[in-house]
Amino acid sequence: MSTLSLESMRADIARMLHESPEDILDDDNLMDLGLDSMRLMKLAAQWREAGARLEFSDLAADATLAHWWAVATRGQAGAA
Repeated sequence: MSTLSLESMRADIARMLHESPEDILDDDNLMDLGLDSMRLMKLAAQWREAGARLEFSDLAADATLAHWWAVATRGQAGAA
């Protein structure tokens, strides 16, 4: 994985929602904060380009940054 980190994912989400990264907490429901499925698909594609092994369905199952990071790192461990 190139530069994907928990904080880069947080920054990407914040940018998508026009929020400050510090306002995006690990356990916030990102759909409640305004993230929709189209934006989620865009983020998933962006993160796959960065080397993450994740799918839209994995992210949609639990729309929290903590879950998404767990999915991304699980994929990273599988690639190692």
